[in-house]
Amino acid sequence: MDSQFGRRRFLRLAGIGAGSLGAAAAFSQPGAIFASKTSSGHAEFAPVGQETAEEMDRLHAEGVQAFLDNVGKEPNYWRAPMEPEMDGDVKVFKLVCQDIQWETSPGMTFPAMAYNGMIPGPEIRVTEGDRVRIVVSNEMAQSTAIHFHGLYVPNDQDGVPFITQPAIKPGETFSYEFDIRNSGTHMYHSHHNAAEQTTSGLLGSFIVEPKDKSREPQVDADYTMVLNDTTLGFTINGRQFPYTQPIVAKLGQKIRIRYMNEGLMIHPMHLHGLPQLVISKDGWNLPVPYYCDTLNVAPGERYDVIVDATEVGVWAYHCHILTHAESRHGMFGMVTVLIVQE
Repeated sequence: MDSQFGRRRFLRLAGIGAGSLGAAAAFSQPGAIFASKTSSGHAEFAPVGQETAEEMDRLHAEGVQAFLDNVGKEPNYWRAPMEPEMDGDVKVFKLVCQDIQWETSPGMTFPAMAYNGMIPGPEIRVTEGDRVRIVVSNEMAQSTAIHFHGLYVPNDQDGVPFITQPAIKPGETFSYEFDIRNSGTHMYHSHHNAAEQTTSGLLGSFIVEPKDKSREPQVDADYTMVLNDTTLGFTINGRQFPYTQPIVAKLGQKIRIRYMNEGLMIHPMHLHGLPQLVISKDGWNLPVPYYCDTLNVAPGERYDVIVDATEVGVWAYHCHILTHAESRHGMFGMVTVLIVQE
């Protein structure tokens, strides 16, 4: 799909003004023109809304096959925690802000902004009571800053230019340093021209494990889903289906999933076949956890859920605003699967 066609469809359906930085999602609009690839790899064009049932089915099937062919090919999709350097008792994390090109799905590459060349940025994972230093080097054309969303920090470490600090100008380096006071699922992201910079990829997860481990549920695996939209389209961990990766569990395992919405839109995350036990919101454990199959995650929110892998199969997992997930030409955007194996 040509990115300019996708960009215009995204802007129309999302209701974003022409001056916004909307990115491509392959929506189908009656009377428009779509491009798809034949088995030989050549593009073919036809009026959207006039394709046959066979053509629609072929496009849906090709998308699923592309997803299957891509399974396991991005081992860092589910981010491993970044290893800190140690300066005495201080954990030091180095982030480099860069202008890059980022491919969200096959043929969909966009100008983007990234920490350490990846979207989302490296996962920072520490323990309550740690002291951390975040060293930020800006190699971009724009100034920037980092806000530590959800963390208790001194005011001068809050990362809002011209309120708590000067902007980090191109070519400059700035260091944040503070003690970790509250545990939970948190985020870090730009707070300078944030509607462009954050949605372009300047975002990442900041996970704080409690000092008292008895407060944590016992799980077999821990996954983070960073939800984003607008500039790079509808993405989970920086990729759109079919470039997303599955969650894989064994029958009987317990899986923790941490949602964080870094975009500008709400995303109700729906898991087929299995309930989600919601245990935490915005880093705070809920006094009464509750079950759901669709969890609405608003911009800036974080939720932690537990999924018991009790049903064998491949279960669809997607945003339930369907224009974020599926069109006449198949699934795209905020879609992955949970695979429960015997």
